[in-house]
Amino acid sequence: MLQTLRNAFKIKDIRDRIIFTFLMLIVIRIGSQLPVPGVNGEVFRNWFASQAAGLDFFNAITGGSFLSMSVFALNITPYITSSIIMQLLTIAIPALEEMQKDGEDGRKKIAEITRYLTVGLALFESSAMTYGFWRSGYLLEKNWVNVVMVITALTAGSAVLMWIGERITEKGIGNGISIVLVINIISRIPADMGALWDQFVAGNSFFKAFIAGIIILAIIVGMVIFVIILQGAERKIPVQYSKKMQGRKQVGGQQTHIPLKVNTSGVIPVIFAQSLMQTPVILASLFGWGNGTGVGSKILKGLSQENWCNPEEPIYTVGLVVYILLIFGFAIFYTQISFNPLEIANNMKKAGGFIPGMRPGKTTSDYLNQVLNYIVFIGAVGLTIVAVVPIFFNGVFGASVSFAGTSIIIVVGVIVETLKQIESKMRVRNYKGFLND
Repeated sequence: MLQTLRNAFKIKDIRDRIIFTFLMLIVIRIGSQLPVPGVNGEVFRNWFASQAAGLDFFNAITGGSFLSMSVFALNITPYITSSIIMQLLTIAIPALEEMQKDGEDGRKKIAEITRYLTVGLALFESSAMTYGFWRSGYLLEKNWVNVVMVITALTAGSAVLMWIGERITEKGIGNGISIVLVINIISRIPADMGALWDQFVAGNSFFKAFIAGIIILAIIVGMVIFVIILQGAERKIPVQYSKKMQGRKQVGGQQTHIPLKVNTSGVIPVIFAQSLMQTPVILASLFGWGNGTGVGSKILKGLSQENWCNPEEPIYTVGLVVYILLIFGFAIFYTQISFNPLEIANNMKKAGGFIPGMRPGKTTSDYLNQVLNYIVFIGAVGLTIVAVVPIFFNGVFGASVSFAGTSIIIVVGVIVETLKQIESKMRVRNYKGFLND
């Protein structure tokens, strides 16, 4: 591995991309420590401590920025939400659907619209948060200048993170937005490991502490290995190209395959599902809603994963069922918009290719769709297992940490995908890749 890293840094293009990404990550961590001017941070942290049961994951994906109320407190959640909205609108609005099919130019236009929508959502969310601060007395001074300053700082912080993510994708090692998420989650691991140590290891007898440590380590390692297997699993569909006469020579006739990843949608379904579940909880906490015993309060408690799998209040585990359904729904939805079996079948037909035993055209498209639905279901089951196992232990044993199954899926998935991208860049230059070291 060290030799491979040395080889990578000998390649100027890859070295520059890695250094650029590293510098951008430093900027993100510095920004995560800069407090929003005009907000009483100490009072806010006390409030967060009383509400943390519903906000652990949100604090994890912001790298602690939300807890410290830094300028990056909103992080890239507005971008994630705007991406969801744009993908839904792409299906509902024919003009956007045509734009998406219009090659690189169309994708650039959709990306530009997504940026504007992100800034709009960040402005809305920062305004809602500032109103909550005003109402709860978290502002140092209750005047409009202070309000505008807080809204501007939070909105600008989210826009800057979106810009950094895009620059990492363009000039860094790729997967910019995902890497921003990963660095935030990783920054919270030491605190989470410390919490597990204090809760299950420290203060216990040697035997109990040893057993607890082994169980915790086995769960984490087992989940990481499972996610790596899930990310790498794929179904290869054989494709045969017929031979053609060009002049006096026969060309074609080669065999290849279509690689269909089991986890086609990657970490997107988990991120989308978690974001949709957490947004109402965050807004309700800021505005002081749902503190009573009514139906609204019970719904909000059901949306928070800290209340799932609790033997004392099993009714709130209904929220876990909704969470699982969202994961499956987004897995199917994202796969359908990113992989078009009919288009693949038509392209194969034009190139003289066919799947052995299948007629070109619609029969091939139906077969690909059938296989895709099957492997998407398997992939969604795998994602659900990794997401639910830590939630189960949190609910039953009270191991409340932000670095749970969702975080592991994001971190492992993004790291594996990023290593593959670096490997592909190195293979072009005849170097041995990271993954084969």
